Amino acid sequence: MAELSSAKTLGGIGSILLILTLVPSVGFVLGIVGWILVLVALKEISDIMKASKIFTDALIAVVLSIMGLVVAGVVVLGSVFRFFRINGYTFGGIRPSTPPTDIGGLIVGILLGLAVLWVFSVISSVFLKRSLDSVSSALNLGMFRTAALLYLIGAVLTIILVGFIIIFVAEILLIVAFFSIPDNLPARPQGTEPTWAPPSA
Repeated sequence: MAELSSAKTLGGIGSILLILTLVPSVGFVLGIVGWILVLVALKEISDIMKASKIFTDALIAVVLSIMGLVVAGVVVLGSVFRFFRINGYTFGGIRPSTPPTDIGGLIVGILLGLAVLWVFSVISSVFLKRSLDSVSSALNLGMFRTAALLYLIGAVLTIILVGFIIIFVAEILLIVAFFSIPDNLPARPQGTEPTWAPPSA
């Protein structure tokens, strides 16, 4: 019997921690731990089902999310520091009496950073969808496919904010999906290959 109980537990707990990202102060850390646990769970499923695509796509999705945060952060912080430098602000210093200038540049920089983050998030969600679709096909659990689709839709619609609600729903479904995984799979006759095929991209 191929055991999936560990992946089920790690993935379920990790998915719960993803929702707790909304908790003030510690939410960011909980989100990171959650993604790590989900990745470990997907790696176990990938190894058991002999489908490296499951883990590879998930890993690419997480890396792209991190890259998006870093690039967006650099763009936004660069714009903020430029605004402070132009207007002579100093941290802990006295605010100049003249009106601040280049507010437009600051706003453009912030919007550009958000746009970069949005693009990376959408691309990341495409790879996450591919990974979860593969899990859905491998384990015959449609909930993974539904959660994946909602993640993608939510990422696209974050530009109008409603996407965050959809992503929240997707995370709840992901919890249900992981805890719906059977503890083990029936053993296949020796020498046979898995009957599932990865979904088309």
